Amino acid sequence: QVQLVESGGGSVQPGGSLRLSCTISDYTYSRLCMGWFRQAPGKEREGVASVDSVGRTTYAGSVKGRFTISKDDAKNTLYLQMKSLKSEDTAMYYCAADRGYCSYGLRAFQYNYWGQGTQVTVS
Repeated sequence: QVQLVESGGGSVQPGGSLRLSCTISDYTYSRLCMGWFRQAPGKEREGVASVDSVGRTTYAGSVKGRFTISKDDAKNTLYLQMKSLKSEDTAMYYCAADRGYCSYGLRAFQYNYWGQGTQVTVS
């Protein structure tokens, strides 16, 4: 069973920065497809960024150039560095993982394992 635990959320002013972390416990960590999603109240969950086992990344258009996804294989940790935050970035952020090939990194159905979420508020 893959377990994911997010941290690093909080409140920040517009233009500020935050870094989210997600520690993933799984012996297949280095081969996982991993991603970050977010969900604002009353809205559908949307893919923010993903990274595959060899480090290829994809981003939603709304965050490209502002957010950076990365992973530290030595620490089994996934990161999301967020800069130039806007009020519309306010949401619950979730990390996700899947043992399969990363075909649809920004689509929720790609992933079988999810963290509990961490709140990001920009105001």
